Amino acid sequence: MSTDWGLLEPAGARGFEASSDDAVLQAMLSVEAALLLAWGGGQEAADAVTDAVSGDSVVVDRAVLVDGVIRDGVPVVALVASLHASFDLRGLPTEHLHAGATSQDVVDSALVLVAQRSLADVRAGLVSISLRLRAEATTHAASLRLARTLGRDAAPSTLGVLFAGWLDAVGSVIERLDRLDYPVQYAGAVGTGEQADRHGGRSGAVDEIRAALAAGLGLDDPGRSWQTDRAPVLDIAAVAAGTSVALGRIGRELTALSSEQIGVLGLASSGASSAMPHKRNPVEAVAMTTAGLQVPGLLSTVAASSLGVDERPAGDWHASWSPLRSLLRGALGATVAADHVFHGLDVHPAAALRDLERANGFGRDDAATIAASSRIVEAAVARSIRIVGHPAPTGRGPRP
Repeated sequence: MSTDWGLLEPAGARGFEASSDDAVLQAMLSVEAALLLAWGGGQEAADAVTDAVSGDSVVVDRAVLVDGVIRDGVPVVALVASLHASFDLRGLPTEHLHAGATSQDVVDSALVLVAQRSLADVRAGLVSISLRLRAEATTHAASLRLARTLGRDAAPSTLGVLFAGWLDAVGSVIERLDRLDYPVQYAGAVGTGEQADRHGGRSGAVDEIRAALAAGLGLDDPGRSWQTDRAPVLDIAAVAAGTSVALGRIGRELTALSSEQIGVLGLASSGASSAMPHKRNPVEAVAMTTAGLQVPGLLSTVAASSLGVDERPAGDWHASWSPLRSLLRGALGATVAADHVFHGLDVHPAAALRDLERANGFGRDDAATIAASSRIVEAAVARSIRIVGHPAPTGRGPRP
């Protein structure tokens, strides 16, 4: 069976493992297992679900799931049928398997779970980047450089201000990540929870099971059904997109400032050219920019898919799965690339000063420039500390 394994994704390939088909499948199984436990189905039955694609006895055939997606439009129908067959063979009760749930409950909750795990890795990487940027901003608060606006020479600034600006951008992303909710979805066929209430034999059973399901998965209990209100998905998509945009802009600046013409920064990682053996390309910075450039199309698709009608729209919901996952991959890929860049960055203050002196088309007051720069750096560092504190350096963030 062919699979998507990142051949043409310079940024996203680094985020494939956290959001691969296998990761999504395992998340769906986690949802089904947690639902079993919420209904009192027992740990043995829950383990049988989560182990369905591991160990010596694989009971969920990936090819069957792919056929199921083509036949049913979702993988959950085939998944639940496979689990029922496995339970029957093992003599396990199936009473609470998938009880009160519909395919959207499983897919939405699984994708939220994948997003939570992916964005946790993103946050860890951004914290690692923040620590490096704090150090560079402080070290180079008085390192003069030429600032540019609209692609032209503008006025004196410092390398510290440059790093402080990047630090602020990373801090803003972390703030948005920290405000993000990861809600479980559980409401049955048309969002009323009727099937869960009937299965539990009482009104309000859906609320109890949803709360237990959320706790079992480590997700938030929204206290409601959100299957027609796609705000939670849009929020996740927007934060992932914002991560790639912020890092993509930094990637473009890294590419420009490390060019032969400027040479203010040196990038440890470099890629080869197939046609020019002498050439070394800024591959990590390119990966960061690539992720940012892909955002508009992906995010617009997720937004458009939120305009569906009915309790489950015909195609709109389905259209959001792939771009949401691509946004998560791009954010994680860009974060890993940026973390690599900043842990191998060489800063050349002398080159920055030469660039400034070359321009020399304006009056300079170096003391005033450095004083203003120091205030900006101090404010950016203080803000970063408020956002993430003083975590101990642990080397690079998430690995590809």
